[in-house]
Amino acid sequence: MTGEVFFAEARRRFHTALRVSVLRSERGIPSNADRHSRASRNIASGILERLGAADGGERLAGQEAGSKFEEICKEYLEEVFPKLSHLRPGQWEVSKGVGGRAAIAQFDQYEHLAALDAASRENPALAAALGSDYLIKPDVVILRHPEADANINLRGALVDQTQALFTPMRRNNSQSPILHASVPCKWTLRSDRAQNARSEALNLVRNRKGRLPHVVVVTGEPMPSRIASIALGTGDIDCVYHFALDELIASIVDLGLEDAKDSLDTMIQGKRLRDISDLPLDLAV
Repeated sequence: MTGEVFFAEARRRFHTALRVSVLRSERGIPSNADRHSRASRNIASGILERLGAADGGERLAGQEAGSKFEEICKEYLEEVFPKLSHLRPGQWEVSKGVGGRAAIAQFDQYEHLAALDAASRENPALAAALGSDYLIKPDVVILRHPEADANINLRGALVDQTQALFTPMRRNNSQSPILHASVPCKWTLRSDRAQNARSEALNLVRNRKGRLPHVVVVTGEPMPSRIASIALGTGDIDCVYHFALDELIASIVDLGLEDAKDSLDTMIQGKRLRDISDLPLDLAV
């Protein structure tokens, strides 16, 4: 036993899983670095040095690395989030995004999008007018299953067949899970990936009927300027979570990158950037 608290142990296991697969070092360049940017290479190398040696070998292709990062983030949340059940009781499930064109329609707040998708398939003019912004397939989701009346009434008679007839929290009213959180996972942040995550977040906001789910982004991007492209501003994404924020800060301080440090301070103090270990507790709100 190391004497570490559970969150520290889970964070270390999270990083170990990344080092085995996604976080590789090819010819001395970490796989989350932009090989064409000296600052990106140096910062990423500093992070990797603090996390421990990575497996060698070629870096995974972009899509493969992204998919593996999603899987490891899902496994981290699966391990940690249930430990907070005393803070946020409920029947929870952590899952990678599944489904086809209108995958988001499996959740209560977005069920109506299935009818919209079906109508647009049959009517090209309607499809052209609507576009495809509503077609969202989240990377990782946390969903809450509706509760049986027996659970709701566990401590006394609270509901019956005359009360609360529309809330999706009652299984009698709805069988569809409630989307609690959407967690896009971006191993690196190039301009297109950052904007894709922001667009998906905005569409979750605009297209919902009911409660807005948590919308967060997890990233392994080493460059503060690129993190800022998605972290700064409000109205779409709750917050950005870095896979190794402490190590990122230490690496930038050691390199003497004052502008980068100022950018990080702005995001952290502005409540726009946090560490992966903060995420489970924030999702318990």
